[in-house]
Amino acid sequence: MAYCDTASDRLAHNSVDGGKIIYLLDRGVIKDLKFPTYRLDNNAQGKFMLSIAFGQSKYYIDALSENIRRGIRLKLSKGIWPQWAPIGYLNDRKTRTIILDEGKAPFIKRVFELYSAGNHTLEEIRTKINPLGMTGRKEKPLSRSQYQTILKNPLYYGVFRYKGEVYEGTHEPIITKKLFDRCQEVMRLRGKHKEKQITKFVFRGLMKCGECGRMITAELQKGHIYYRCTKRLTNCNQKYVREEELAAQISKFIQKVSLSDSWTKRIIEELERDRNSSLLSSQSQQQNLEAKVKEIDAKISKLIDVYLEGALTLEEYQAKKEAFINEKKRLQESARDFAAGSNSWFEPARDFVTLLNRAEYAVKEGNLESQKEFLEKIGSNFILKERRLNFPTEGTFRLFLKDAPFPNWRRGRDSNPG
Repeated sequence: MAYCDTASDRLAHNSVDGGKIIYLLDRGVIKDLKFPTYRLDNNAQGKFMLSIAFGQSKYYIDALSENIRRGIRLKLSKGIWPQWAPIGYLNDRKTRTIILDEGKAPFIKRVFELYSAGNHTLEEIRTKINPLGMTGRKEKPLSRSQYQTILKNPLYYGVFRYKGEVYEGTHEPIITKKLFDRCQEVMRLRGKHKEKQITKFVFRGLMKCGECGRMITAELQKGHIYYRCTKRLTNCNQKYVREEELAAQISKFIQKVSLSDSWTKRIIEELERDRNSSLLSSQSQQQNLEAKVKEIDAKISKLIDVYLEGALTLEEYQAKKEAFINEKKRLQESARDFAAGSNSWFEPARDFVTLLNRAEYAVKEGNLESQKEFLEKIGSNFILKERRLNFPTEGTFRLFLKDAPFPNWRRGRDSNPG
C-alpha cells in the first residue's frame, strides 16, 4: 500500500510517470493509494479518476511552464535581462529589472580598462582587483576564468545574448562598446599564447621587420633575450638585437619626446583656450545620426517580418539582427559624443600631453612593461631594421608633432616657456 501526504499531482510530474503508476496498479504491484483528502480504490473507477487527476496535473505543469516562457518573452521584448544579474548588477525585485551594483560596477569598468591596455594578464588583473573587495556570488573571490567571462559579456555595454539571439538592453551600461571591442581585440591577438611568454619577452609582437615585413620574435640564448625576424618563408638578412640594446633605444626615444612640467602647463592652457573659444556646432551631425538610428529600427522591424515570411533562416535572422543592434549601439554612442560638443576632443588631447609629461618617469622606473605601454599609446606599426627601432613616417604620432601648436616644444623640454 502506498501513502502520500500531498495532493495526487505530486505523484506524477509527466504522463510517462502517470502511466507507470496505473500500470503498476493493473499488475497489483501497488495495491491501493490513499491521500489526505480521499482514498483511491484499485478498480476501474478508481484508475479512471486517477488518470483524470494525472491529466489535471500535466495541464497545470504545462500551463505554468508556458506562463514562465511568456514572461521571459515579454522581458526580452522590453530589453530586460531575464535571469540572475551578472556581477556588477543587482536584481531589482520591485521593477523586475537589473540595476547597477554601485559597489562593484566601478571595479567592472576598471577590469575592462586594464585589459584593453594590452599589458595586463588575467592573473595580474585578478591579483589587482580581488584585494579591493571584488567578489562574486556568496562573496567568494573571483577566479581568472570568471574575469574572462566578464570580459566576453556584451551585457556590460548594453546588449545581451539569450539563447543565440541578441537583444538591446534597457539597463544602464557600465562601459562603452568601443572599450568592449578593444578588449575583444586584445583577447583575439593573444590567442593561444601562454601568458608567461608574454611577460618574458616584453617587446615581442611590438615590431615588424623593416626588410621583409615579417613579425619580430624573441628567444633566450645564454641568459640574454634576443629579438629577430621570424624569416618565415623568406630570405631575410636582418640580424639579432639584444633586449638591452633595444631597451636603450626606447629609453632614448622616450626622453626625446617627453615634456617638462612648464611646457605641459603651457600647452594645456592653450588647449583650454581653444576649447572655450571654439563653438563647434554638431546639431546637423547629431540629427543625421539620429536619423540613421531610426532607419536601423525600421530595418529590425522589417527583418522580423521577412523571417516570419520564411525568407530567412533562424541563423540568418539572428546574425543580421545582431549586426543591426551593434551598429545602432555604435551610432548612439557617436551621437552622445556629438552631444558633448566642443569638449569631446579636449580630454584626449589633454591626456596625450599629460602622457608625454609622464614619459620620463617611465624611463626612470626602468620597467620595460611600462615603456612598452607608453610606446603603444603614442604609436603603432613599429619597424625594426638594421637593429634600429623606427616609427613609420605616416604614423599618427609624427603627424601630431608636425601639427603641434608649439613647434619648438620638444627642444624646450627643460627650458623656460616664458
